[in-house]
Amino acid sequence: MSNQRIVKWGIMGPGGISDNFATELPHAPGAALVAVAGRSLDKAQAFANKFGIPRAYGSCEELAADPDVEIVYIGTLHPVHKENALTLLRGGKSVLCEKPFTINAAEAKEIADLAREKGLFLMEAMWTRHLPAIDKVREWLNSGAIGDVRIVKAEFGFDAGWNPEGRLLNKAMGGGTLLDAGIYPVSFASMVYGGEQPSKITSSVLIGETGVDEQFSLLFEYGGGRTASLHGSVRLSMTNEAVIYGTKGRIEIPGFLFAKTATLQVNGEEPVVFKHELEPSGHFFQAIEAMECLREGRKESAVMTVDETVRIMETLDRIREPWGLKYPSEA
Repeated sequence: MSNQRIVKWGIMGPGGISDNFATELPHAPGAALVAVAGRSLDKAQAFANKFGIPRAYGSCEELAADPDVEIVYIGTLHPVHKENALTLLRGGKSVLCEKPFTINAAEAKEIADLAREKGLFLMEAMWTRHLPAIDKVREWLNSGAIGDVRIVKAEFGFDAGWNPEGRLLNKAMGGGTLLDAGIYPVSFASMVYGGEQPSKITSSVLIGETGVDEQFSLLFEYGGGRTASLHGSVRLSMTNEAVIYGTKGRIEIPGFLFAKTATLQVNGEEPVVFKHELEPSGHFFQAIEAMECLREGRKESAVMTVDETVRIMETLDRIREPWGLKYPSEA
């Protein structure tokens, strides 16, 4: 790391994903968690008590006004990401916003424009981008180890059970597979193809009785014979693996979201296996990246640029359009 200047964090939204972030933040050298906010002061205070956080607030506005906070991790439900991010940016805070960045591309652009106007750091919390095994995959790709990439296969699915009022199946909460689980394989394909988005999208979807997508299959076409085959579900347990096929070999990543290993198989050569045991699960690597950017005065990360985040949201909009899936906030 360039230096050890302490970076003071706040958390917006004392929920489950924020619990993971707060648990792992101590693994990021030089991070200090100094404040948390939620819609309920009681919940924020309970979260603060659990993690030894000095201050708890009952609103995003109060967190944005805390002069001690430099950057805020947003872990709220994605329908309120835009409102939270804009409030924090207006308060002069840098932002690390949980995926999906927003509900749609228009919201993402609004946040991006304000961050640039204010000269503040902004990054989507696509935590898998920062795992050591995924870093190694990018290194192999950039070196041309498997030649020209032709096919990407990636999937993420789990059986969340039937809970129509829960977040994953509730349209009012931004539920459905694409925005929750599907963002991972879609973002992975974007990373492999250098941020390029597909020129053509073909899809199949199962819309469940709550009106959200319970599973999907996607075929992305990029020209030149390059494709991505992506699948996701919140009602099916899947292998969650990713494979990248190139003209000289392939890269295999079992359980790519929580990647501990990646295998490079160059045609005619012995496989090369990269291993990194994550402790605890690797959410803290994104915090390290954000802090490095802040310490160096960078307004965004080269690993997950703001423009790529917006382009991915545009792709998600294109996927949803033929499905006729709109969220209440988009009405």
